[in-house]
Amino acid sequence: MDTHEPHNAFLRMDAVVDGDNPRVRWVAEQLTRDDPVATAERCFTFVRDEIQHSVDFAREGIPISASAVLDTGSALCFGKSHLLVALWRACGLPSGFCYQRLRLDGADFDRHATHGLAAVWLPRFGWYRCDARGNTKPGVECLFTPGTESLAFTPVHEGERDYPDVWAQPWPQVLGDLLGLTKLSQYLARPIDAAPPTADHLRERTRAA
Repeated sequence: MDTHEPHNAFLRMDAVVDGDNPRVRWVAEQLTRDDPVATAERCFTFVRDEIQHSVDFAREGIPISASAVLDTGSALCFGKSHLLVALWRACGLPSGFCYQRLRLDGADFDRHATHGLAAVWLPRFGWYRCDARGNTKPGVECLFTPGTESLAFTPVHEGERDYPDVWAQPWPQVLGDLLGLTKLSQYLARPIDAAPPTADHLRERTRAA
């Protein structure tokens, strides 16, 4: 695992990762502890347990920015990762975005969707990926265990892929596709199946190459 501290892009705020929003910042302050690992875990647990997964709870809204996700109280995996990274960055923890390509449940091999994760950089551990989608889907139990990944899904089928990088910003295609959605039923009819951007300067490896 690469334990060099990442550059400032992994602390940057923007319109999607709006950890400088007063409401997001207030939540981050309530979750902050002296130990960065404890702070990171509290942020993860908050997003995992307090923000509902849109599919699991049939929530029609598609919030994108961290503040919108916080206000709505539900989101797809992408929105949940946006909020988690915003909270981490508001707490001063370098963090970013990770992705998987997964086969849809019960679907043919040509039906895949992108799944959004998040990663935080921790002293002694380096980059640690985790999945805050929520443990409300049967068979899913994601925990915060630095040094040992605990993800909801493991790509094993043909066409699936685990991208071993951390991006400082969400994938542009993911954001573009999300902006084209107004309700959950549209996403369910055509799930996002995105490709990674080609720019190398905004990503870091989560493991040694």
